[in-house]
Amino acid sequence: MLRGLKKRRWIKICLTGLAGLIFLLIFSGEILSGIGGFLVFDDPPVKSEAVVVLNTGMEYYPRLMEAADLYNQEYVKKIVINGNRKTKAYRELEKMGLESCCPWYEERVRILELYNVPRKDIITISAEDVYDTVSEAKAVGKVLIENNISKIIVTTSISHTGRANHIWKKLWEDQLEILTIAAHNDPYSMETWWKHGRETKIVLYEYGSWIFYLLKG
Repeated sequence: MLRGLKKRRWIKICLTGLAGLIFLLIFSGEILSGIGGFLVFDDPPVKSEAVVVLNTGMEYYPRLMEAADLYNQEYVKKIVINGNRKTKAYRELEKMGLESCCPWYEERVRILELYNVPRKDIITISAEDVYDTVSEAKAVGKVLIENNISKIIVTTSISHTGRANHIWKKLWEDQLEILTIAAHNDPYSMETWWKHGRETKIVLYEYGSWIFYLLKG
């Protein structure tokens, strides 16, 4: 009797496991795609005063390419870039005599020039104390408003768009009209991210950043 109960129990466990495996094989792609897709927000482009290229996060160069594309399609007249972050360690090196070989923005400006964006239409913002999306939005948004810019496109990596859009609108929605557009040359794919180590790392990083942001308040 006891042996029969154990046998039926193991059969039930095996059948449950098999059903779970079949479910994962059939639906795991959709579930994982949904997990990857939750991070993404992508507005259609509308004519604005400037496109702001976010500096924090991963895959920076596709953002410059996206900004240049928006400029060349005449959606914007100006491209805004920021950088020149200085950590505590870097400041110590400066005290020891370290001198930069060229302005922090020079490489980025030259990349934009490759896409026929003239220097006169590039706005550079030195943001030495920026370390995440929130501090970047605070620093850059303040400068935009001081320069009477009121309608912008924010462009960033595909997986970063949802969080960036939320943060920028939470901080500046009353003073800036904000669109968020993904850098479409970014290699991130919400349909296959779990098949690639780098993209898996990006998804884990983004969810971790969301959790940190929400806990920090």
